[in-house]
Amino acid sequence: MKIIKQLNIVFVGLLILSFILVACTTATPVATQAPTQAPTQVVAPANPSLILATTTSTQDSGLLDVLVPDFEQKTGYTVKTVAVGSGEAMKMGQECNADVLLVHSPSAETDFMNNNYGSDRRLVMHNDFIIVGPAADPAGIKGSATAVDAFTKIADTQSPFVSRADKSGTNTKELAIWKAANITPSGDWYVESGQGMGATLKIASEQADYTLTDRATYLANKDNLQLDLLVEGDKSLLNIYHVIAVNPANCSTVNNVGALAFADYMVSPETQALIGSFGTEKYGQPLFTPDAGKDEATLGK
Repeated sequence: MKIIKQLNIVFVGLLILSFILVACTTATPVATQAPTQAPTQVVAPANPSLILATTTSTQDSGLLDVLVPDFEQKTGYTVKTVAVGSGEAMKMGQECNADVLLVHSPSAETDFMNNNYGSDRRLVMHNDFIIVGPAADPAGIKGSATAVDAFTKIADTQSPFVSRADKSGTNTKELAIWKAANITPSGDWYVESGQGMGATLKIASEQADYTLTDRATYLANKDNLQLDLLVEGDKSLLNIYHVIAVNPANCSTVNNVGALAFADYMVSPETQALIGSFGTEKYGQPLFTPDAGKDEATLGK
């Protein structure tokens, strides 16, 4: 009897142990928290300093205030921006004082590339030039079909006109219009500011003069100007921007890797989307049209 009792105790013990083992194997495992993934670190470039020579229109419109910080954050580069006219920007590139250019003077850019000052040139975006002036419009240019017609009326009436006179893309376009009109502007009515677009608009506003401007800079400064948009829509007023890497074969000191990184950034889908939306919220229309990958010959058509 004693042996049977001991066996029963052992049997009960084994039975309890089996229940405990089954409970352990079928219990819901405790969920483990996945380790938090560290944010992707931007690898610092070997040479993080980059000099961008660009036009005053990209600066004065506020576009660079959006693009440059975004580029720096994504790539680790530190950009020094020098906003001058397109002609001066290309001179900086020619003299090895800039790594990359963002300019809008196609004929001068072609010469720049043909002289091997640039190693890489890509289409980025466009907007257009417009003619603005006082609401009184003493030359009667409002609604002119072409820029040539408007400039002819301004010259005929000797109504004051402010020229940037700085070899910028805007100044180059202005001179081309005068040439097409067979007019050599001169005299007291033709004022040369020698300054950027924002400053030239301010002068024209203060003196109730006419001037040629890119649409983006005008819209960005419109609230502080006494100038009306009087002539627009002429196909000859198309304003095209390219990004150009300075040729390291001519300038051994330039940051070519950084210049190409900036060019890649400017034509990337993400940046093109930023360009295409810039200004819409504030002005009700985008200030630039993104063009990367397009056929330049079809722009404005």
